[in-house]
Amino acid sequence: MITPPRLEDVRIALASKSPRRRELLGMIFPDVRIAPVKDVEENYPHDLPAHEVPQWLSRLKAAAHLEVMESGEILLTADTVVIIDGEILGKPADEADACKMLGMLSGRVHTVVTGVTLSDAFGRMRSFSDTTDVEMTHLSADEIRAYVEVYKPLDKAGAYGIQEWIGGVGIKAIHGSFYNVMGLPLHAVYQEVRKMLD
Repeated sequence: MITPPRLEDVRIALASKSPRRRELLGMIFPDVRIAPVKDVEENYPHDLPAHEVPQWLSRLKAAAHLEVMESGEILLTADTVVIIDGEILGKPADEADACKMLGMLSGRVHTVVTGVTLSDAFGRMRSFSDTTDVEMTHLSADEIRAYVEVYKPLDKAGAYGIQEWIGGVGIKAIHGSFYNVMGLPLHAVYQEVRKMLD
């Protein structure tokens, strides 16, 4: 793995159940540990703008997980949402909800926002977010239903994974970070970790 010398010693504690985030972080950091994940009540102020919600939630998760850090680690917490018409689409409740969400996204442009918080043992905390606009082609009800039945996207914001079948046939264009749509804006994480080391 090619990393600047200072980053070779970075140890990341990832407080997330997402296998995609673990895989993505492993692309840029050689030492990633999955920290014990606590259930966090994902509440936010009703008047908070939709695009600010993921960063708010990432800080909420960070506060709940600070004690799981080990010496010398940087704790990473994150939250991703899909936004369309000002409405936040989180993870679908069931397959019917997933089909409904994908029906809302079909043939339209939506926004994916990921909020990230980095914390260390010195009490430093850096929070940021990244935004990607995604244009989805029109998908038939049969295509949507087949995707949901086969891929079971119930653990994904907006009910889809861009790295799956639907990304190949349904995503017409993106403006912004591809990895952000997967759940973690790697370029931004890399830069912010470097700033923490300064």
